[in-house]
Amino acid sequence: MYALLADLVLFVHLGYVAFVLVGLALVLIGGPLGWGFVRSPKFRLAHLASIAIVAVEGLAGVVCPLTIWEAKLRIAAGQTVEDLGLISKLASDLLYIEIDPLALTPYYVAFFLLVLASFWLVPVRWRRKAQAAVA
Repeated sequence: MYALLADLVLFVHLGYVAFVLVGLALVLIGGPLGWGFVRSPKFRLAHLASIAIVAVEGLAGVVCPLTIWEAKLRIAAGQTVEDLGLISKLASDLLYIEIDPLALTPYYVAFFLLVLASFWLVPVRWRRKAQAAVA
């Protein structure tokens, strides 16, 4: 059961990272193409908050809670990285790289600044224009 929960946390974590990375690409591509959802305040603020959390964790020297949670579940399951199934191993390899976590902080902050700049490049539609009443 712990191994299954660890895999679930791993895939939620991977989804979070994908949302941050793919979200910016969608904004930058979808803005000029007129994709309405990329100008949605809910989408954009959720996206900004997601990378802000990562940048603040990095600046504070805090390890991501999802990483800690997954590791504790793997320990409880008696698993090591070598024990992972193919899909979990691939997901883990995509998510975790062999580098000092502090070395990634400037990249997190730079990506946050790019996301912040995207609010200027592709402005958010804060309010829908009122539809004229049809008489």
